[in-house]
Amino acid sequence: MSVKIGNIDLGEFPLLLAPMEDVSDPPFRFVCKQNGVDMMYTEFISSEGLIRDAAKSVAKLDIFEYERPIGIQIFGSEIESMREATKIASAAHPDLIDINYGCPVKNVACRGAGASLLQDIDRMVLMTKAVVESTSLPVTVKTRLGWDDNTKNVYEVAERLQDVGIKALTIHGRTRAQMYKGEADWSLIRDIKRNPRIQIPIFGNGDVNSIEKAADWRMEYEVDGIMIGRAAIGYPWIFREIKHFFKTGEYLPEPTISERVEVCRTHFEKSILWKGEKTGIFEMRRHYANYFKGIPDFKEYRMKLVSLESISDIHATLDEINERFQIEMA
Repeated sequence: MSVKIGNIDLGEFPLLLAPMEDVSDPPFRFVCKQNGVDMMYTEFISSEGLIRDAAKSVAKLDIFEYERPIGIQIFGSEIESMREATKIASAAHPDLIDINYGCPVKNVACRGAGASLLQDIDRMVLMTKAVVESTSLPVTVKTRLGWDDNTKNVYEVAERLQDVGIKALTIHGRTRAQMYKGEADWSLIRDIKRNPRIQIPIFGNGDVNSIEKAADWRMEYEVDGIMIGRAAIGYPWIFREIKHFFKTGEYLPEPTISERVEVCRTHFEKSILWKGEKTGIFEMRRHYANYFKGIPDFKEYRMKLVSLESISDIHATLDEINERFQIEMA
């Protein structure tokens, strides 16, 4: 059976790309889309930033036809601001609006936004209702198990947010107190999926970094789909590999050095196109180590890539990497 969010058909068991600040921008989303991801989200966008027309927030509204289906994710602490931001985000014509109730970082959670709302479910419900009422698009939510081990209240959250009209819920299997440490616990996610009151798709998120985990947790935790975040950074092939395994029961060969260089180069070129030369070169630096992770004796090239300042030098270095390591890894 197909998984649907409103009228959006995501196929039988969708793989979603998590919204990640400073990572899931259009260049990164492009290479993930090429590798089979079923749905993506923008980086999370501050409701206050959208209302003030802040350049950084507005730039994050950029979405492209080939990315569909795509959601714009917003966060904020004020209900009225979220209502206004929803209207602005909807005008950019995404396929859905997603609310972030999961971000654990201090400057978000300590300002009453993101995971902070897990401490005040009544307010979370009112905010969600305001967002749902402010758009004709489906509204979804991403959240965590609770604020800490003493307040794992996501079971109640799921019921109450469904009641005010959300169309899907993604749950990261950690509390806010855990941040990104320790192991994600998906057992509560399974409890929610088994709740007969819950009729919307439930997606699991947290620690899915291999084909085996995706396959095992699909069965064990009974989710409707999986959202992948950090494991896709520098390795967009993870979507292709998991889908191939689900379809055939077989493993695809790992990407060759030529494939790594080619996808890294595509990401780099898109980064320049979207951000301009200076910012594109600078912001791409955080990705090189991930694209070539596990390749022996790569440090020298990594250091070189993060120091180069011209497009032609970076292309030449990628060519050199391709030639040298193709021979060494043959």
